[in-house]
Amino acid sequence: MDAQRLRSWWPEDPRLLQLAFLSSFLAAGLSVLHFDVPPWQPPLIIATACATQWGMTRLMRVPDAGYRSALISSLGLSLLLRTDTPWVPALAAFVAISSKFVIRVRGKHIFNPTNLGLAVCMLALGAWCSPSQWGESAGLLAWFGIFGLAVAHRSFRSDVSLAFLASWVALKAGRVLYLGQRPEVLLHQLNVGSLILFTFFMISDPKTTPDRRVARVGFAASVALLAFILQHGFWVNNALIWSLCLLSPAVPLVDRLLPSARFRWPVAVAHPSIERTPECPPLPATSSASP
Repeated sequence: MDAQRLRSWWPEDPRLLQLAFLSSFLAAGLSVLHFDVPPWQPPLIIATACATQWGMTRLMRVPDAGYRSALISSLGLSLLLRTDTPWVPALAAFVAISSKFVIRVRGKHIFNPTNLGLAVCMLALGAWCSPSQWGESAGLLAWFGIFGLAVAHRSFRSDVSLAFLASWVALKAGRVLYLGQRPEVLLHQLNVGSLILFTFFMISDPKTTPDRRVARVGFAASVALLAFILQHGFWVNNALIWSLCLLSPAVPLVDRLLPSARFRWPVAVAHPSIERTPECPPLPATSSASP
């Protein structure tokens, strides 16, 4: 297959690859890896997320963005969220999706939906995210990571994923060397499925990262550094989740100081009410400004 035919076969919208990856990860987790997920939880989260996307689109009277992003957020919550309270998963999905419509600055939502849904439920409702619950099958996780890298690259934010991962590995390796621990300790800390999800599907979200590349790299490194301090300096669980949530409000300021063209998901037809900002050039006919 030549390059031109391969490009025509490859999905234009990277969210289709993200959906394929997360769906396969969840299916493998439920059937092979034995994730501790009640069978009713993923359908409940997905239904709530899609219903919230539908309702908020009409309530806020914004262009219809479809359900791909809502499905990605709901699959991420299904993989990461754990709770003993049946209604918490639905609330997490509602908070995640509605935040895209309500918490916005200059037409851009601030928080990664999955990240905010997790943070709110962990902080206020006693939910949790167990980072080591999936075992340490290095080969399987490596393949998931490679697939995730390809997806992140298609969404034009591989720089964020790679900058974060390089910073996180460097910090972890430095600590291992400082403490005189064996290299296996570092491998143990990196063979975690939730780290791959965070790296390739949460911090790399092109709608909530800075618009300029150099700013994205600095943002990714900052998230890694703050998470490292929270985890090893203050012994905070789920430090990556908290670090991203705490630093995300700084993105609008970074975008104002270092303006650049804003990312748009590709769609078939542009909506006539598309929003433009002084930093963004006129968009091509394949772009959309919806959440």
